Amino acid sequence: MITRIPILDVQPQIEGGRFPVKAAVGESFLIRARIFREGPDQLGAAVVLTGPDGVDRPPVTMHHLDNDFWGATLEADAVGTWRYRIESWSDPYATWLHDAPIKIEAGVDVELMLEEGARLLERSGVSDRALDSELALVRDQEAPELERLAAGMSFAPVIAENPIRDFVDYSQSYPLQVDRERALFGSWYELFPRSEGAYRESDGTVVSGTFVTAAKRLEAVADMGFDVVYLPPIHPIGKINRKGPNNSLTCGPDDPGSPWAIGSAEGGHDAVNPALGTIDDFDAFVVKAHELGLEIALDFALQCAPDHPWAMEHPEWFTTRADGTIAFAENPPKKYQDIYPLNFDNDFDGLCAEVIRVLRFWMSHGVRIFRVDNPHTKPVSAWERILADIRETDPDVIFLSEAFTVPAMLHALAMVGFHQSYTYFTWRVHKGETGAYLEEVAADTSHFMRPNFFVNTPDILPTYLNAGDLAMFKARAVLAATGSPTWGMYAGFELCEHDPIKPGSEDYLNSEKYEIKIRNWNQPGSLAPYITRLNELRRSHPALRQLRNLHVHTTDDADVLCFSKQHGNDRILVVVDLLPSAHKQVRLTLNLPDLGLRWGDPFLLQDELTGQAATPNSVNISPDHPARIFNIVRP
Repeated sequence: MITRIPILDVQPQIEGGRFPVKAAVGESFLIRARIFREGPDQLGAAVVLTGPDGVDRPPVTMHHLDNDFWGATLEADAVGTWRYRIESWSDPYATWLHDAPIKIEAGVDVELMLEEGARLLERSGVSDRALDSELALVRDQEAPELERLAAGMSFAPVIAENPIRDFVDYSQSYPLQVDRERALFGSWYELFPRSEGAYRESDGTVVSGTFVTAAKRLEAVADMGFDVVYLPPIHPIGKINRKGPNNSLTCGPDDPGSPWAIGSAEGGHDAVNPALGTIDDFDAFVVKAHELGLEIALDFALQCAPDHPWAMEHPEWFTTRADGTIAFAENPPKKYQDIYPLNFDNDFDGLCAEVIRVLRFWMSHGVRIFRVDNPHTKPVSAWERILADIRETDPDVIFLSEAFTVPAMLHALAMVGFHQSYTYFTWRVHKGETGAYLEEVAADTSHFMRPNFFVNTPDILPTYLNAGDLAMFKARAVLAATGSPTWGMYAGFELCEHDPIKPGSEDYLNSEKYEIKIRNWNQPGSLAPYITRLNELRRSHPALRQLRNLHVHTTDDADVLCFSKQHGNDRILVVVDLLPSAHKQVRLTLNLPDLGLRWGDPFLLQDELTGQAATPNSVNISPDHPARIFNIVRP
C-alpha cells in the first residue's frame, strides 16, 4: 500500500536489503529516494542512521535534488553493522514560509496567514524570551505587516533543526556495513619473500631469501608510501608435478616451484615453507612491518598440491575423474598440473569449517588482510558463510577478491562480504572505455564493490607495457593511484620490468611465480621516486581517499583523459595521456559544479608533480610528463 508521503526508489540498497550497503569510517556517501506528495504543500525528509549499538543518530536532513529525488550525504563514525531508514512528513511551517510572503504581499488573507504562523510558532516547541517577543509582534495588528511577517519567518533556522512533522511516513530499514578506512583506502605492494635477499653463489646456485632477509626490504617499501605488503602463499610447496621455469613441466632439483602449489609432507595451509624460515620468523616479519606502519596481506589460495595433507586425509574435498584420478586445475588453454582445486559439493560444512580454522590461525599471527585467490571458482554461498563468521568476531579483517571473471560473479562476491575486488581496470586502455569504467566503479557499483586497481600482477603483464615505455608506466601508475582510493603494484613495476614470454603475451618471461628473482633495486631509472610522490599526494589530499566523488571531463585530444575528485575544499584534477608518445597542448572543458565551484569562479591549476601552473586552456603533456595531477587553487 502506498503511503501518504511516499518514499520510493531508495538508493543505495542491494536486492531489497538482502545484503548490506558498504561504507567506511570517514567515507561520505549519498542516500537518496523519490519523495513526493499530493498538492502544493511542502514536505520534509531525513535519513536516520542506527548505529551498531542500536541507538539512532540525529536525523540528517534531506534536500531536494531533481525529478522528485531527495538526498542526504552522510558519514558513519564506527566499524560495525548499521542500519538506515528514511522518514518523510508534511511540513506545515515550511508551507507557511512559502505561502505567507506571497499572500501578504498580495493583500490576501493577511491576518489569517499571520495568525496561522503564530500558531505554528507556538506549536514548534521553541520557547524563550526572544520567541515570546517575536510571537507577540506577529499578532500585533498595529505593527507593519511586513515586520510581523519577518518576525514569523525569523525562527526558520531554529525550527528546521526540529521541524513540525505531520503525517510521518517511514521507509523500510536497510543494512549498512561500515568498515575501517583500510577497506577503502590504501596502497598495496606485492613481493615474494623468497626473492628478497636472494643471491647467486659462485657455482650459479640461487640461495633463497627468507623472512629475515625480506624484512630488510620493508623499510624501502614503507619509504615509497605503501600501506600494505602483500605476500603470495608462504606455505610448503608441493613436490609432485612441481613446475619448472616459465611453467614448464620439467623441474630441476633446485627449482623452487610455484607458491600457489600449496602443501607437501612439510605441511599445508597452516604451515610455512621451511625455505623461508619458521613461524617465529614470520611473526617477527609481521612485527617489523607494523613498526614501519605497514600491514601484511596474505594470499589465501584454496587449492592444493597433490602431496598436500588434505589430498591424503580428505580425498572427498576434491573432484575425482572417471579414471579414479583427482582432477588438476585448468583454465584453458592453461594447465596447472601441480594444483588440485577444492570441491565444496561433497562436504560443504566440513570445508567451510576448515577454511575458517585456517583463516583464524593466520589472524592469530597478526594477519588482518587476506587476498583471496580465484574466489569465483568456489561457491558464493561458502564465502557468504565464511566471511560472516569472521566478521562476527573480527570486523577489522579485510578480504580482497581476486576474481577476474564475469561481472555477475564479481559483483556477487562483493555483495556477500568481500571488502575489495580486483577489477577490469588493467584491460581498459582507450579514452572512452577508461573514462566510462572509472565512472562505473565510482558511481554505479560503489555502494557494494570497492575497486583495487593493480597496475600489474605476477600473472598479468599488460600488453601495453610490453615495450617498456617509461611514459606508459608513469601514466598507468597515475591512473591507478588517483582513479581509485586503493591501488597496487607487483614488485618490479618500478624497474619497468616488461619482457613477455612471447610478443603480445600477458605472461612474464622468467616469471617469478616459478623461480627466484634477484633484482638490483638501486639500478638507474627506477620509478621509485615517482611512485613515492604519488603515494604522498594520496595521503595529503582527502579527495583522493574517496571513491564516489569521481567525474570525467572533456578534453580536445582523443587519447587524453581528464577527471576530477573533490572532497570539501580539496579539489584535484587529473589529466592523463593514455597513449603517451608526443608533446601535446591539451584544452580542457570542465564542468565546474562537479569541482564544487560555481560558473565564473576564478581558479588556477597547480601541478603537484612538477610544480608548474596551468589553465584549462593549455595543459602541457609530454613523454616525460604523461600525466598531470592538478591541485585547484582559488584566490
